[in-house]
Amino acid sequence: MNDTALPSPTPSVGSAQDGTSARARVMVLFGGRSGEHAISCATAGGVLRALDRDRYDVVAVGITPTGRWVLAEDDPDRWAIRDGRLPQVEDTAAHVLLPQATDDRDVQVLEAGALPRTLGAVDVVFPLLHGPFGEDGTLQGMLELADVRYVGAGVLASAVGMDKHMMKLVLAGHGLPVGPFTVILPGEQDRDPEGVAQRVEALGLPLFVKPARAGSSLGITRVDDLADLPAALATAREHDPKVVVEAGIVGREVECGVLGGRDGQRARASLPGEIVVTDPRHTFYDFEAKYLDEGGVTLSCPADLPDDVVARVRDAAVRTFEAIGCEGIARVDVFVTPDGEVVVNEINTMPGFTPYSMYPRMWEASGVTYPELVDELVQLALARPTGLR
Repeated sequence: MNDTALPSPTPSVGSAQDGTSARARVMVLFGGRSGEHAISCATAGGVLRALDRDRYDVVAVGITPTGRWVLAEDDPDRWAIRDGRLPQVEDTAAHVLLPQATDDRDVQVLEAGALPRTLGAVDVVFPLLHGPFGEDGTLQGMLELADVRYVGAGVLASAVGMDKHMMKLVLAGHGLPVGPFTVILPGEQDRDPEGVAQRVEALGLPLFVKPARAGSSLGITRVDDLADLPAALATAREHDPKVVVEAGIVGREVECGVLGGRDGQRARASLPGEIVVTDPRHTFYDFEAKYLDEGGVTLSCPADLPDDVVARVRDAAVRTFEAIGCEGIARVDVFVTPDGEVVVNEINTMPGFTPYSMYPRMWEASGVTYPELVDELVQLALARPTGLR
């Protein structure tokens, strides 16, 4: 777990039509229907820039906010967040169709008034989608049906990691420490308002009200007065009808990157990083603080923690990764309490992956560069069998 050195690169063997060795073809897939569309685009820009074009053929495919798959620009700068402008995949005339059967590897392009044309076989998909309809197992299920390899967690781990309710139950079942919480199911507040109020009040203040299945801090509200709870619930429900309410935990916000193991070995944990919100306009690490106000946040990599606490954070990160059956990549977020205890907040199975995001920065501090990290994730996916495993 503590050995972060990567193995020597393995040859990239693709799917040349004549059966000879070729560069592996990687489809970088991004955008999507969730509220994290723009963050997915920014992540794709970093990965497109980092992929070694001497080792891989790259196909950029975007998913529009309405769900249309289109050929996208293979231009990292096109997908960057600049001056507060959030990138978006626009519809084009070139619509993309995935393979439809296990004996088919060709990706096709459909254009009005023209015969379908093939882009050739795809060896691995790098699905850089965040949030519902991409990170939650839905896309992974589609790729499994087509028998296509892909980077990252499978169907079940993606679904569990996306749903904070199910995630907390699974982690607690594996003996991992999670903070006090309650879940408000769709319609439950109308059926049993007193019961919901009692469960929420028992958590104390402050509270954090969150959509159960959203990321990038979308829809999250800190509540310091129960009078503000209805508005917080309404904000969360704009993103998800199921809401998680968590007790505030006094502690430092620490994150740890996890990278899947090779050849049956355990997953590897990076050195931890710490997030410190310095701008008083942000009461926690919200969407704006993450992506639009870099000056209001300090990201410390590695985190200034005692060695024994670092070891506990890394151990908790790997155990969390294993508990949900994750593969490839994850970022585990924890709280470190004043007495040095580690409480797991959540696991993110497709974390933000721009060169400035915490996940690659933690691996950089651990001796693994961004291009090396991207390459390792592709290699892990290429080495993984399709189907049940």
